[in-house]
Amino acid sequence: MTSTPRWHLPLLPGELRDDADGRRSARDWFVDALMLAIAVTVGGIVLAESWDQHSDALLVVDFVLGAASLVGLWWRRSHPGPVGVLTALASGISATAAGPALIAAFNVALRGTWRQILAVVGASAVVIVAFPLVYPPPDSFGLNLVIGVLLMGVVFGWGLLARVRREQVLTLRDRAVQLEAEHRLRIEQARDAERRAIAREMHDVLAHRISLLSLHAGALEFRPDAPPEDVAEAAGVIRATARAALEELRQVIGVLRDGSDEGPPEPPQPTLADVPALVEESRAAGMRIGCTVDVPDVGDVPAALGRTAYRVVQEGLTNARKHAPAAAVEVTITSALGWLDVEVVSRRPVGVAAASEPLPGAGSGLIGLGERVALAGGELHHGPDAGGDFVLHATLPRRP
Repeated sequence: MTSTPRWHLPLLPGELRDDADGRRSARDWFVDALMLAIAVTVGGIVLAESWDQHSDALLVVDFVLGAASLVGLWWRRSHPGPVGVLTALASGISATAAGPALIAAFNVALRGTWRQILAVVGASAVVIVAFPLVYPPPDSFGLNLVIGVLLMGVVFGWGLLARVRREQVLTLRDRAVQLEAEHRLRIEQARDAERRAIAREMHDVLAHRISLLSLHAGALEFRPDAPPEDVAEAAGVIRATARAALEELRQVIGVLRDGSDEGPPEPPQPTLADVPALVEESRAAGMRIGCTVDVPDVGDVPAALGRTAYRVVQEGLTNARKHAPAAAVEVTITSALGWLDVEVVSRRPVGVAAASEPLPGAGSGLIGLGERVALAGGELHHGPDAGGDFVLHATLPRRP
């Protein structure tokens, strides 16, 4: 939450501060002093009006109750109901308690519960009737009742108005806090989604390159007596593949750096038209691959759809190199009735028994690929068929 500016803190009530801990703010001290002055002034006026009706004993009682009511105002914020009721009852026989009673009535309208407000209203109604009976006024009794009712109506109305305004401020602050928390959550979700996308991209790209490196390095290890020309050719392929992997890794990591939007533009993303080049790259590494792309309008395939199909083929070839290097691979891409079918089959070598369990490899790569296909509105299926061949099949809608 954004904290309140420091220069605002002295001007806010302690209850509205971000770090509300029960301590009074500078504004609270000023309000306390002002309320005390008003209470003393109003009590003095009422006492002067009823001075002639006071006996010596009533003067003592009046001053004692008035002083107690003034002291009780210190706890008006923490105990608005009891302070309001006691000061109201005290003002029934104490003229000097009339001022504290008005302040306590305003306070209970501002901070008290509805039961406390009703209790203070009831006590005030009794006082409005009782005070003229204890100290008969020079004017008519009815006029004093009307003035008392109007005065309490103004006090309670003003307090309720201030209460509504304060509650609106608290509601707006809570709403701002909630909106800020939701904004932070959306940012975190966007970052998390972007990191998952980058992780999928790193797996799709780097796993393909590194599996090629492993295949060529394994060939050199298996044939240490190969002719120098073959060794040099394999070493050149390894060097070129390693350089391409490092370049793609640099591009992906660049997205994670601060200010990555100021870096070089991203390279063109692969599309369906790049699948033959991907297949040729794997063939150059020694894989046996058949490829059929039966899509009449390759150029009209949406870029996002073509990229997803490319990643399906790439993942299939990568898994075949890692988990079935001796298998022949068949890549088939067809289009019909608004759907794009992409299938990569790793055929079990003749004479090799079918595994009793699914081929390994359905790990993070296939999970990420499943998410990518699902985002495109398609379905992904993978696993061995009846003949023991491992099939990776994706069905993608031409219009998600």
